[in-house]
Amino acid sequence: MKFEDFNLKQELNQAINKAGFTEPSPVQADSIPIILEGHDIIAQAQTGTGKTAAFGLPVLNKMKCDGSVEVLVICPTRELAMQVSDELFKFGKYLNIKTATVYGGTSYSRQIKHVEQASIIVATPGRLLDLLKNNQIKISPSWVILDEADEMLDMGFLEDIKTIFKYVPEE
Repeated sequence: MKFEDFNLKQELNQAINKAGFTEPSPVQADSIPIILEGHDIIAQAQTGTGKTAAFGLPVLNKMKCDGSVEVLVICPTRELAMQVSDELFKFGKYLNIKTATVYGGTSYSRQIKHVEQASIIVATPGRLLDLLKNNQIKISPSWVILDEADEMLDMGFLEDIKTIFKYVPEE
């Protein structure tokens, strides 16, 4: 199997080729078709197997690219949030997709400005919830992705995640 077999947008194939990828990993081969069909998934795979591309490529392919926040990715740590944001930016750059990374310890105003320009927000639960509760951002993403959900649960973020879901569309 090759990435071309997924019939992704030409701009995504261009980014995949530039990254030097030719064949999807097992988690990508299993996940991408399911997400492209519009189904929810729970995927588990070892670190370094391409999970970000497994959810990122099909979601990027389905985005309208209309300038609104279409995707929210919630990560347990700032390091993972930055890594995921960088990956999604690389894959989406030929689609002119902008990402915003939201996490504690940095300027609120700068992050709010980036969110206003972004199609994808990658955030840690605490800072995201803070911005939502204080009405500093309003978002209606079409997709919500919990990256390393098991880790977030282990870290005690369950209540934060439940509260975040009150700020996004039910569907």
